[in-house]
Amino acid sequence: MTASLKGIRVLEMAQIMAGPTCGLLLADLGAEVIKIEKTPGGDDTRNFLPPEINGESAAFMMMNRNKKGIALNLKDKDGIEIFKTMVKNSDVVLENFRKGTLEKLGVGYDVMSEINPKIILCEISGYGRTGPYADKGGFDLVAQGMSGLMSITGESKDKPPMKVGAPITDITAGLLAASGILAALVHREKTGEGQKVDTSLYEAGIVHTYWQSAIAGATGESPGPLGSAHPLTAPYQAFKTKDKWITVGASNQNTWLMLLKAIGREDLQENEKFSSNLNRKQNLKELVDILNEELIKKTSSEWLKIFDDNGLPCGPINSITDMFKDPQTIEREMVIEVDNKKAGKSTAIGMPIKFSKSKTEKSKGAPNLGEHTKEVMQIFGYKDDQIEDFYNRKVIL
Repeated sequence: MTASLKGIRVLEMAQIMAGPTCGLLLADLGAEVIKIEKTPGGDDTRNFLPPEINGESAAFMMMNRNKKGIALNLKDKDGIEIFKTMVKNSDVVLENFRKGTLEKLGVGYDVMSEINPKIILCEISGYGRTGPYADKGGFDLVAQGMSGLMSITGESKDKPPMKVGAPITDITAGLLAASGILAALVHREKTGEGQKVDTSLYEAGIVHTYWQSAIAGATGESPGPLGSAHPLTAPYQAFKTKDKWITVGASNQNTWLMLLKAIGREDLQENEKFSSNLNRKQNLKELVDILNEELIKKTSSEWLKIFDDNGLPCGPINSITDMFKDPQTIEREMVIEVDNKKAGKSTAIGMPIKFSKSKTEKSKGAPNLGEHTKEVMQIFGYKDDQIEDFYNRKVIL
């Protein structure tokens, strides 16, 4: 078995999260991802401290495993020439600069496509490369606010706006970019043409509002935050038990009846207020109060066993370290350990896609700044004396 993207070379000129998320997924799928870092300092995530392991940023190591690392001074004309040589012999360039940065460096898409007509340039930005906000820089927090996500996250409209705990627009933009690159590779296979792929944090936030946008489009009114509840079905939320919190997914009539049987309240089937999803949504507060009275009587582990035995979707509210130890996490290899040259062993999130035939790459640790510079330069045909000269003149690190 071979990895799906074996033989595809990606130049990752991206830092922090959205671009590196994309590069990480492509690397796991078998692509040779060469991370081009700025000099001095490299990817800003290297300075996201603490936590650190032997002086290396845990955040950087999380996002950049399975990649080769080169440090290249793109403000030097020889650095640009090196980059052009790399473009000539690569398949994808991935970047998350502000609009116009590559053009100022003299290596915009027009230049790249002249060097290599088959090159695919993927641009991840705050708002996309077109539109009135195209020149603005973007951050996950801002994108969550502008996309509507913060208006639907939190306990209620009376509480301060709240972001999703994870940098969800960064991560989602990286996943969208990877999907776009894969589609562009298929297009190139059919036509021989390269092209630009363009996505953004803003659009990544918007796609998480499918249900709420359906409501707003149908009613003209924007739904607000509901805590852990669902905007369209009930009961589907977190409940407090005798000792902890759990989630219960009784999102349709069948699972609703499962819940009533599991808690011994089949009498509620006869209550018109709860006879349909529409009625349960309209009387949600009363319904939640009744369920709270029942669920507080037993511990989380007791309820979870009862619900599992009855086939009802449910689960604990895990901490991150709880998730690490969950047998399903372990079986699916979603938390792994990798070796880094300087830091030693570090924890990483594993490959979230499994294949019946294609293999995925065995994980290597994130590169030290410039760890593979000489190796990468040799891959692109540079001789040892040239490489030594570039080192001496700080064109490379």
